Parts: sequence; structure tokens; C-alpha cells
Amino acid sequence: MVNLNLEQMPQPPKKKDYRIGVIGAGFVVRDVHLVAYARAGFNVQAIACADPAQAREVAAARGIPKVYASAEELLADESIEVLDIAVPPGEQLGVMRQVVRHADHIRGVLAQKPLAPDYRQAREIVALCEQAGIVLGVNQNMRYDQSIRACKTLLERGELGEPVLATIEMRAATHRKPWAQDHDRMTLMIMSIHHLDSFRYLFGEPEGVFASVRTDPRAKFPHRDGIPLYILEYESGLRAAAWDDVWAGPVKEGAAADNYIKWRVEGTEGLAWGTIGWPYYPNAVPSTIHYSTLREPSIWHEPRWNEVWFPDAFQGTMGQLLEALATGTEPAVSGRDNLKTMALIDACYRSVEERRLVRLEEILED
Repeated sequence: MVNLNLEQMPQPPKKKDYRIGVIGAGFVVRDVHLVAYARAGFNVQAIACADPAQAREVAAARGIPKVYASAEELLADESIEVLDIAVPPGEQLGVMRQVVRHADHIRGVLAQKPLAPDYRQAREIVALCEQAGIVLGVNQNMRYDQSIRACKTLLERGELGEPVLATIEMRAATHRKPWAQDHDRMTLMIMSIHHLDSFRYLFGEPEGVFASVRTDPRAKFPHRDGIPLYILEYESGLRAAAWDDVWAGPVKEGAAADNYIKWRVEGTEGLAWGTIGWPYYPNAVPSTIHYSTLREPSIWHEPRWNEVWFPDAFQGTMGQLLEALATGTEPAVSGRDNLKTMALIDACYRSVEERRLVRLEEILED
């Protein structure tokens, strides 16, 4: 009998009542992180951001008992055990330097992705936390999208056989975050990081990557990687490729929209494809999976669920940190592991600059 339980939602952590403080009060915190945490029963006790009035508004909307005027004030609260840091990547290292001074009571940190603007700064953040004895997890939330987790289950069960070809096709005119203008890195660092990390989650470490980019006609500030395309090469022969089309045509200027994200994995024993529901947010559209295997020829299986990436996947990213604290193990998405995703981002940029395949080891050895 076919097992349609694809474990699309992770098991809840063994201990949920760690006292959580949140640094940052933007849209994603207000409408995604905190909604997911409330559904999961996590214990958020305090919040702070650069705009105290915004922190107060979010606290009132989400029932957070304590509001602090600054991150430093929140960090001084010795009752806080776990932090959710949701600040722009360029600010994350500075915040982490403050955090490690409070390692007497801060036991764990969930850091936003990207962990930093580049691999070297990310490596410094990881080293700071390791030296302070703080457990660091990274909010790589596409790993917790339900269809991506379902595909991982199929791969681990061997139902698809040996992976041969994997693709992600994204056509979605995304909102450009204001802080993106502060960096010469844009889509690869901010959006493609989801897809590159998901390829790592599904298939492990690639040998290297080819990347090609062009500018986004809609972006009104200097940039280079508006629309990236890239191919990951694996020692097994697997090729994993993505197009991250955040232009998607002149849809914001009046043309009819055709937004979607589709993924596909072809193996020697079966194939699976799915859709990602995120582009339709705030409508709650679940991601999907469809798969067929040689075990049951000519049959498509299409299990469905009600959970959605935004916000339900964020139960998983915080949950994996709380589970690590409760069990004394590494987080499923640890800071140390995430350095390989950051290195892959740097490899993409080097590939663009030098117009060649860049091996992951080149970055990790720098």
C-alpha cells in the first residue's frame, strides 16, 4: 500500500516554553513569525526594534507582554532565553556582537537569512556564537515548505531512485526590500538563497555552480543580479537548475500576471513535481506535490494538506532551534551548516564575475 504520509510538517519540539525575545518588528515578524509561533504555542515574551512605536504596535497586535525601546534593553532582560533576530543582513553581525555579551542567559538564537551579506561575515557570526556557547539556528524557511519536505521524504524513502535532474522555475514580481539598495547584491542573496538552500537540503553539497544574471528593468537603483539563472553540478551527475525571474514581465505596470513557482525532481525510479503557494500570499494557498513511481506505473499520487509556507513553515524554523536546546543536539539548520549555503551564494557571485564554474571549496578555503 502507498504511504501518502509524506511528513510535510516537522514534529513539534519537546519543550516549547523557552522564553523568546524578538529583535525586529517588520511585516514578516508581525504577520508571519509571530502568527506561526502563536499557532505552535511558543512562548514569546518580549520585542524590540529601532522604532519603539512600531514595536509597541506589533506587541499589542500579537499579545506580547514586554516592549523594549532598544535591542540592548531587551538583551539585558535576564528572563529571555532565546532570541528571534529579524533585521537586515547588514545589521546582523552588529546585533550578534551585542548578543554574545549576554551569553549568561541567552541560550539560543534564530537568525534571519541571509545570515550576512557575504560568507566571511557569516563565518564571523558563527564563530561568535560558538565561542559564547550560544546555539545558532538560521531561518532558512523554504526547507520547511510542505511540498519541499514531502519531496525530501520521497527521496529518503528511495521512491524516486537516484536523482537525475532537478529544477525550480520562479515567475513572481517580488517586493524589493528598502535595505536591498544598501548592497551590490540583490536577488541571489535575498531570493535565490531559498532555492540554493533547498537544493542543498534535498541533494547535499554540489561540486560547483555556474551562474548568469541580468538586471531587473523594474528596479530603479544600481544593481547587477536582478534576474539570476544558475546550474549546480553534483559529483553523481545530478544537475539542479533554477531561474529566479523576479521581473515576470510588466505585470506591475498593467500586463496580466502569470505568477508561480514550480519545482520538479526526476529520478531513475520516479518523478515528482510541485507548486509553491507563497506567490499568492496573503491568500493562504498550500503548496502541492504530484509524484509517480515505477512501483505503481502510470499512477499519479497527489496528497494534499491545509498548511502553507507563510506562516506555518516558520513553526519549523523556530521549532528546530528549540528542539536542539531541549535535546542538546545541533539545530537542523545550524549556523555552521548554513555557512555552506552562504558559500554557495558567494560562489554564484564569483561565477557571474569570472564567467565560469566555481567550486564550493574555493569559497570555503578563502
